[in-house]
Amino acid sequence: MKRVTATLNGPWHAWALRTFTLIVLAHWTEHLVQAYQVYALGWPMHQARGVLGQVFPWLVHSEVLHYSYALVMLAGIWILLPGFVGRARTWWIVALVIQFWHHIEHALLQGQAIAGRTLFGGAQPTSILQVWFPRLELHLFYNTIVFIPMAVAMYYHLFPSAHEAQHMRCSCALHSHRDLTPA
Repeated sequence: MKRVTATLNGPWHAWALRTFTLIVLAHWTEHLVQAYQVYALGWPMHQARGVLGQVFPWLVHSEVLHYSYALVMLAGIWILLPGFVGRARTWWIVALVIQFWHHIEHALLQGQAIAGRTLFGGAQPTSILQVWFPRLELHLFYNTIVFIPMAVAMYYHLFPSAHEAQHMRCSCALHSHRDLTPA
């Protein structure tokens, strides 16, 4: 595993980040489509299932799917963390912390689904912040506030300062600082 992590954060870092970003954006798009279905098209919540949920309705109602995605996100951010330095690393850690909390919320939902008992007097599994905020909006919000620091981290990773570029183990930077260093 150590060798795989080193490779993913070294020569394969750009590929790994692109792949991970596509997964994140696909999931975020599902939440945006679901919100569009509810608020723009006026669909009832039980029919607003995003894109994949229209073909596979059980997906949207499966806590296993949502928990698995939260876990994949947490693992992906954690595994790719060593590839970030400086400001990019700071922002990537912010995304990690937020995703850790998002994962806890999904673990709580998954635990209720497995146990067949709900918390907070809910008719269905309910997360902590879901007590105050509707699930659709809450999870769209979670995915957004995880994505924003990820995007900032990737910007700083692609455009590092000269000092940060010296410490990078990958070739993700889109510009070279060779012209800035004295001969």
